[in-house]
Amino acid sequence: MSDREIILCRDAGELARKAAEQWIALAKAAIAASGRFAVALSGGSTPKILYALLATPEYRERIGWARVHLFWGDERCVPPDHAESNFRMTREALLSKIEIPPGNIHRIAGEQDPAAAAAEYERQLRDFFQTRAAAPRFDLILLGLGEDGHTASLFPGSTALQETSRWVATSYVERLRAHRLTLTLPVINAAAQVAFLISGESKKSIVREMAGSDSASANYPAAQVRPKNGRLVWFITADAVDDFSHR
Repeated sequence: MSDREIILCRDAGELARKAAEQWIALAKAAIAASGRFAVALSGGSTPKILYALLATPEYRERIGWARVHLFWGDERCVPPDHAESNFRMTREALLSKIEIPPGNIHRIAGEQDPAAAAAEYERQLRDFFQTRAAAPRFDLILLGLGEDGHTASLFPGSTALQETSRWVATSYVERLRAHRLTLTLPVINAAAQVAFLISGESKKSIVREMAGSDSASANYPAAQVRPKNGRLVWFITADAVDDFSHR
């Protein structure tokens, strides 16, 4: 894991605090440089702890929310009020507790037909970033790590992993019998910073595999996240790793 910066945390609470401090530092730098801070959010229980912390007075008052633009790295194909919606989770943990312009919230329309929703979200991204580059450059992309090595909604064996030109792809996950919408690897790898938020003993096996030298581990979608001109950071709780004290 030498290509990754590892930030080892005692527990999920410390992970959230360290990630929040980094969020604030990145936001200040991005807003000073370009007038805005563009973030792609992740779903999941660990990011939810971070969002809830950012919503507290201690943290939210240190962030210029009027200049923050929130996107999502992936979404379930469900309505925004559905229990499985990443947007709903973020709204309940963070959005409902901060003062952010509605126009700064760029959600994925999971209630639409998957192909139509992917095309619409890509249009949103292209309108916002207005770049001639092959992919937009987010200031920060937050990601989780699945026990099967997936990240965002890029699952092992998914055709979305082969996408090289589109920014948003659909993904059908057979074992879940569900459609997903996800940013593609070219977009993720174009970010200024990508941060994995990883906690829980259930992640220990996949973290161990990805930390090893076995070439097969490179096939995991999460292992294909390698920012070309950006920083890759893994925030990991102690219960999710064997021993990083020597690294």
